[in-house]
Amino acid sequence: MTWEVLSMIGTIAFAVSGAIVAMEEEYDILGVYILGTVTAFGGGAVRNLLIGVPVSALWSQGLLFIIALLSITAIMLFPTNLLKHWQKWGNMFDAIGLSAFAIQGAIYASKMGHPLSAVIVAAVLTGIGGGIIRDLLARRKPIVLREEIYALWAIVAGVIIGLKIAVEPWQLYTLFVIVTGLRVLSYTYDWKLPVKGLRTH
Repeated sequence: MTWEVLSMIGTIAFAVSGAIVAMEEEYDILGVYILGTVTAFGGGAVRNLLIGVPVSALWSQGLLFIIALLSITAIMLFPTNLLKHWQKWGNMFDAIGLSAFAIQGAIYASKMGHPLSAVIVAAVLTGIGGGIIRDLLARRKPIVLREEIYALWAIVAGVIIGLKIAVEPWQLYTLFVIVTGLRVLSYTYDWKLPVKGLRTH
């Protein structure tokens, strides 16, 4: 049950995130649906490739595709003046999607019996993959490649699940809240990782 709930939460959050970015870049209606759908399912597709699950497994998620399309439709019906607050709402949806999908990806790899390293990779790819594809298609610098703390929270989720620290549903939901909260705090208070640049001034 935890798996299904996290899948739905992540799908809704990233579909909305992708749709908002598409509208901000003034894509047409088809472009909004494509970017929203790719954002919602891109991370899972990349994860499946790397941990040995056929990419065709995505097509068995009919309900999630319907949920993604309904979410995108709902966000398109929102008043424009509300959508202008992307910095606030977009980041929140992105944080929710990151947390839900990172945990979901880690659970998936752990249930397949993969080692800790693979669980962490699955958490990271599922959590940030959709966002990276979204930003690249929107011709933006992916969040994960900036100094802003982003992928680190997916790694934290992968480590905790890989080490079996969080196993029970209530533990996984608590982890979801904590990871989401950490991501929100990191962009609210501008927490950054060190940057090593080559520019000379």
